[in-house]
Amino acid sequence: MTPMTTDGENPQTTARPARSAKRALVGRLSWGLADQAASSISNFAVGIYVARSLGVTAFGVFSLAWVTYGVVLNVSRGLATDPLVVRFSGVAEASWRGAVARSTGTALGVGTALGVLCLAAGLGLGGRVGPAFAALGLMMPGLLLQDAWRFSFFAAGNGRKAFVNDIVWGIALIPAMVVAAHVGSVAAFVLAWGASATVAAGYGCVQSGIRPRTAQARGWLREQRDLGYRYLVENVSLSGASQLRAYGLGAIVGVSAVGAVRGAELLLGPFLAVLMGLSLVTVPEAARVLRQAPHQLGRFCLLLGGGQAAGALLWGSALLLMPGRLGELALGDVWHSSSQLIVQITLSVAGAGLGTGAAAGLRALGAARRSLRCQLFASACYVGGGLGGAALGGTAGSAWGVAAATISGSAVWWLQLRSALHERHRDPIPEVRTS
Repeated sequence: MTPMTTDGENPQTTARPARSAKRALVGRLSWGLADQAASSISNFAVGIYVARSLGVTAFGVFSLAWVTYGVVLNVSRGLATDPLVVRFSGVAEASWRGAVARSTGTALGVGTALGVLCLAAGLGLGGRVGPAFAALGLMMPGLLLQDAWRFSFFAAGNGRKAFVNDIVWGIALIPAMVVAAHVGSVAAFVLAWGASATVAAGYGCVQSGIRPRTAQARGWLREQRDLGYRYLVENVSLSGASQLRAYGLGAIVGVSAVGAVRGAELLLGPFLAVLMGLSLVTVPEAARVLRQAPHQLGRFCLLLGGGQAAGALLWGSALLLMPGRLGELALGDVWHSSSQLIVQITLSVAGAGLGTGAAAGLRALGAARRSLRCQLFASACYVGGGLGGAALGGTAGSAWGVAAATISGSAVWWLQLRSALHERHRDPIPEVRTS
């Protein structure tokens, strides 16, 4: 006879939904890993190709455009897609479709507005940097819309579509980069990178059957203002700190130092790409854990952060053993400068990986005030450590300062998550907004 529980339930029957939920979680995370792998390979290939084609100084100019894109990207995420993944992950399809139309419309509007500013700045700057920024401004709407589709698909638990979209971008990159190499300028590479993203952004409309509604962007911003504006400040402080450090390092040490740091980051590209796009997978999953098993949220975040930190340390250790000839094959002239920064960059990525586990938990809890305080503290440490280290010890000193700042910031993230979880145990579960 099959044993029964005290409530008359068959334990084999009740175990099936749990096993099914675990399989679904593993499936979503697997697509998330696959998507991040595609994104990592694409970003790594672009960086390697540009570094080998242009040399360390021109690669530094390309890196300045890259970090500027990161700032604008985080503006879009804070206003458009971060509220989407917190409030519309795992909801009814009709609710998701309406939210996605408004969210992607907001991302497209942000890309257009800030792209115009970037274009104007590039035309005014001139010199080596100006054309690269002008090209970035032209490509900004497509770049931000492609990123918004990835968030949208993961919010629906459909990481396969995000993966396919990134594959389309990667395929479009191949002929675009070949053409850019023939032109041989930084602006050409920026245009090639952005144009291929625009192809993938257009394909995202086909995949979803949804047209971005830019006219509804104002309504979206009004509805999500309690989260969106805090996430905006939080995200911009993160990417803005990176940009200030890059600009400051270029001013204190030289543009070639920016290229050296970017080259070292490229060697840890798989983990950096995961961290940059972490909320694609982890925030929706943390939100699901919170709804289904709130007592497991802390454990989920610890496994997430600890796993990323361990992976970064293992990868960095492998890079230290990499033969110099292989490094030169990958980065060309950039390798000599970048290889001296591997230890510092590895510690920075490991610290950031640990902290993002706690950050995902705070996002899922909707604890925007706590996460904002954490990010402002971490960003201030990042800028202070990066520029102070540069003034004292050049490029290597800047890298050590950033490593110390990142580890300190991670500790603050975890302290805030612990406090937020204690508060939640005392307070009733708030209603999740779905429309």
